Amino acid sequence: MRGSPQSGLAHKELGLVWFCKAYGVEEIELWFDPSPSNQLQLIWILDYLRSESYAAERTRLRIVDFDLLGAHSARLRDHTIRQLDVTEFDFEAARIAWEAYRSPTPELCFGLLSQDFPGLPFLKPAMEELLAELPSPITGLGATEARLLGLIANGHNRTKELFEPDGLLETRVFDQWELGPLLEGLASGPMPAIAGLDPKLATLPQRDARGRNAAYRRSRLSLTEFGQAVLDGREDFRGHNPIRRWWGGTLLTNERLWRWNGETRSLVAP
Repeated sequence: MRGSPQSGLAHKELGLVWFCKAYGVEEIELWFDPSPSNQLQLIWILDYLRSESYAAERTRLRIVDFDLLGAHSARLRDHTIRQLDVTEFDFEAARIAWEAYRSPTPELCFGLLSQDFPGLPFLKPAMEELLAELPSPITGLGATEARLLGLIANGHNRTKELFEPDGLLETRVFDQWELGPLLEGLASGPMPAIAGLDPKLATLPQRDARGRNAAYRRSRLSLTEFGQAVLDGREDFRGHNPIRRWWGGTLLTNERLWRWNGETRSLVAP
C-alpha cells in the first residue's frame, strides 16, 4: 500500500479500511496466486472492501501463475505479472463467490462454474479444485484423500514425503498442517483404509505439535484390504465410516453428504 510515510509496521494491527482512511492510502495492491486458499482470501478481501467508495479507484490486482509463498525475487523476474484494475463488476463477483462458499450447501459454488469472471481468472479453477474435495460418489474420497491412498499403495509410507510442501502429494487445497487430520480420518473409524499410523496420535492433544509431529514421523503406512478396495472403486469409504466436517459453510455428515463426480463435473445431492 502506498500512502503516508507514517504508515509503517507500528500500525500493522489496524483494520484495513480504517488504516486506509486514517493514513490516506492512495493505492491498494493485492498479490494473489492461483491456489484455492489464496483465491478464497482474495474474494473475502474484495467483499470486505466493496462497500468503500474509494476502493474501485485505488485497488489494483497483481495476478501470478505460481506459488507466491515459495517464490524468490529471482523467480518474480522470470514471470509475467499481470496488473489489473479492480472494477465494480469484480467487487460484485467477489461478493457472489464469497456468499456462495459460505452458504449451507455447495450448490451456489457449483453454479459459479458456468459463469465468467474475466477480472478474477483463477476463481473458477480454484472453485472446481475445492469441489473436488467433496467425497466421490464411488469411493467416498475427496481428491486429496484419493491421492494419499494412491501414493501409500505405491510404497510411499512415510509422512515426511507425503506432507512435504511441493512434494509428492501436490495438494493445493490443504496445507501440511491440515493433512494430518485428513490422514487420521482415513486411518480411524469402523473400517480404516490405512494402517500403521502411530496409535499415540489418538491421545495427543492437537496443541502438542511437537509430539504429534514425532508420532507422524514414526508411522509406517500401508493400505488395509478395505483401503485397497476403496482405491479400486469397489467400496465406498463413507458407506462404512462416519464423517462430520465443514466444506465452506456446508456441514458434511453421513445423512447430508454432498458428493462431487469428477468425471462428469457434476454435484450429487444427498
